[in-house]
Formats: sequence, structure tokens, C-alpha cells
Amino acid sequence: MAEVSADCVTLELLQEAKEMVRRSPLGVINTPMILWSQTTLPVNKARSIYIKLENMQRTGSFKIRGVANQFARRPEGGHFVTMSAGNYGKSFAFASKHYGSKGKVVMPETAPLSRSVLIQSFGIDVERVPTSCLMNVVNRCVQDEDMTFLHSYDDLDLIAGHASLGLEVLEVVPDPDVVVVCCGGGGLLAAVAAAIKLSGCGKTRIYGVEPEGGALPYELCRRHVEEIVLVSDDQIKAAVSTLYRAGLVVEPSGSAAFAAVAFGKIPRLEGRKVVCILSGGNLGKDELANFPD
Repeated sequence: MAEVSADCVTLELLQEAKEMVRRSPLGVINTPMILWSQTTLPVNKARSIYIKLENMQRTGSFKIRGVANQFARRPEGGHFVTMSAGNYGKSFAFASKHYGSKGKVVMPETAPLSRSVLIQSFGIDVERVPTSCLMNVVNRCVQDEDMTFLHSYDDLDLIAGHASLGLEVLEVVPDPDVVVVCCGGGGLLAAVAAAIKLSGCGKTRIYGVEPEGGALPYELCRRHVEEIVLVSDDQIKAAVSTLYRAGLVVEPSGSAAFAAVAFGKIPRLEGRKVVCILSGGNLGKDELANFPD
């Protein structure tokens, strides 16, 4: 599938998607933004750091935003297939159940079985296959079973829905100096960066945060993001633990932006208005045992 063109993403498109997401019957939440200084997190020298609590979102992550826009623009009762090992699959399954759509999630066989069970609990089929076969199975479903493929990250409707998060940030902090977002598949970073820059905040510096060894191909990111910074696995684990001690349950991928701020990866934050996005909170009790106290 061709990468979404940056030229297709306009402010009008993003604002329309935001209203679609807000009206969605899926109950997407305008998640809170709080000041770091008003939590029990360790003191940070940069006083004006806002934390966007997307870990409190419906289905536990930002993914429901894009899914809400995707499903709103597809016929009800459709038969959809996607591939996902995590949060997108959960949001896809939640939306499919609500809309009465048939669906299948093609998942790598290396994914935890608990994820399959969760998605199946929404009445959605799960097919576990070797990672190298994922796209082949999706193509088979499209060609032989007349299913419609919904992409889990490279889709214009999805990215426009995710951008509602960036527009919500500007409702609270109209002129941020720095915004820090996890990279993941690139969809959230591309969406938030586009929403902020296209809204006229040309001087806002947007940083994507990626675990060491990651790569980011998005044209939208190359156009709107100042820099990609790297954090180590140990720094992410420490971030998860720090957030948990402050009463915030955030999954490892969702805590990458916080790790970058906490470990000084973003330069010159003192005296600036900073927004740090916690993008997801799907972390089970069993998984918490893997993180330091």
C-alpha cells in the first residue's frame, strides 16, 4: 500500500475528522491534560510541562481516535480485515462490535495469547500466522472472502482521526514551544505534528521518540517533525515504573515520550511550554512484574 501523501493532509480535513471523532458513537474521550508539577512525579526543572493522558482513552490508547474516523466513513455492517498484535486490534474489535460489522484480525503468532482472547471476546475472528505471512493472509481474505482491508497505521482516515489529539492539545495550550510524541508505527506522530503545524504553530518544535534501533519513513513526519530522539529499553522500563508510582498506568510504548523528557533527551526545556503525550495504558498486572519497583 502506498504511503499517505503529506499533500493530502490539510487543516480542513483534520478539523472535519475531529468533529467526526467527537460525534462518534464509540465514546472517544477528550482526555485530560495535567501539569507535571501537579502530580507526584519527580520534580523536573522545566516547570511548564503538560501531560496528555491518552492512557485514559477508551480501549486504553489513542488508536480508537483513528478507528472512529475509519468506521464512520465505511458502510455499516461491512466485513473488514486488519493486521495487528495490539492496541489497533483492540480498538478495531471494539468498533466492529458496536457497528455490528464482521471482522478478522490477522495477528503474528508471536503475540501473547491473551491479546487473541481479548479481541475474540468482542466477537471478532483472530487468525494467528507467522509474521512473514501476515500480508499474504490479508490479501487472501480480501480476494477470496470479499473483505475490506483497514490499515492499522498507513491510512488517511486513520491519521486524520489521530490528529484530533493534536487539536485537543491546542485547545489547552494554544502555542506550545515543544511537543513530545512517541513514534510507534509513525501514525500518531505524523498526525499530531500535522495538526499542530497546520494550525499555525510553525515555531513549535515537535520531537518523536523511538526505542533504539527504530526507523521512521513517514513523509508527514519528515515534513513537520524537528527531530527523532532515541531512548533505551532501560529508560522506558524506568519511565513505566516512575509513572506507575505516581498512579499512572502507561504501557512501555506509551511512555517513550515521558522517558525522553525525564532523561533529558529533549534540549532546552527550561522556561518553555512543553506537552508530553502518554499514548496508551494497556498494561496488565502480569506485565507489571517485568518493571523495577
